[in-house]
Amino acid sequence: MKADRFDQAVSLCLFLAAVAIVGGMLDFILVWDDFVMPGWALSASLLVLSLGLAIVGAFVRHPRKAASGEQGSNRRGSGLRAGLAFLVGVCSVIGGVGDLGATYTVLRPQGPGFCQAAVREHSFLFAGGGELYAVGFGGFGMPVSSWTADDGYQPVASGTYEFTWDNEVALLMVHGSVDPVWPTLHDFKCRAES
Repeated sequence: MKADRFDQAVSLCLFLAAVAIVGGMLDFILVWDDFVMPGWALSASLLVLSLGLAIVGAFVRHPRKAASGEQGSNRRGSGLRAGLAFLVGVCSVIGGVGDLGATYTVLRPQGPGFCQAAVREHSFLFAGGGELYAVGFGGFGMPVSSWTADDGYQPVASGTYEFTWDNEVALLMVHGSVDPVWPTLHDFKCRAES
């Protein structure tokens, strides 16, 4: 019975990891206080958790003689879980490599209700850019605006930005120093919870 619970927990973790991969492909993030977790990192964490649960489940499993139909069903389930784990692992690695050198910042002050804003900045060689995320209830963030910058300049990480709230509208202005950043003004409207 305990082994079955571990199998169910492993399956749940793998399912959630697959959902996190899809969310990462759609550019969603999770934000807790000042911590930002992209989809690939969440899926990799859930994959590691599922592998740990599978190992513990293997140790608590008591050898038993099962009917051949049950063994076939267990083998199919194990094969599906292994295939899903492999797919999630590959997608997590690809997402992580694509995120190398990116920095995430939660902007302050926080907006009305559960509204927040976060930024992802990246640079490669002589090009750079960033995305503004609208973060709502539950810490789920989605991209709402983006910019590019010369010479890999990162205005938020460099502190050359202004961020304010005007009622329910977040306003972010990014400035270049010597390197231009365009467009400079970014905003989104957040519905305040009453």
